[in-house]
Amino acid sequence: MAELRSGPGRLLVAVYAVFALAACARSAVQLATRFDRAPLAYLLSALAAAVYVVATVALVKGARRLAVIACLVELVGVLAVGTASLLAPSAFPDATVWSGFGQGYGYIPAVLPVLGLWWLAKARA
Repeated sequence: MAELRSGPGRLLVAVYAVFALAACARSAVQLATRFDRAPLAYLLSALAAAVYVVATVALVKGARRLAVIACLVELVGVLAVGTASLLAPSAFPDATVWSGFGQGYGYIPAVLPVLGLWWLAKARA
């Protein structure tokens, strides 16, 4: 289990922790101050935040199965929300963490779950 948190795993945990903090702060502000403006987008930001928190905790605790599930949920979320935000932009008047495949975050949300799944597979071997 410790191998999940060593070497590149430390960087992965750090990036997940930063995204958990950023997504939590962003969604909290959005939900508290502008929920009426874009409820779907803001609820999706909160979902992203929850997924990042779960992934961070799972990686820190060495809960491999939960980390894999969180990364898979994140990947599906990024792909689904990214596609939906491009096909129906009016449904996303404000950006979410995952809209545009994470464009507002340098596409890191699209790459992060792939790296997470890769690291989980590599650390297991």
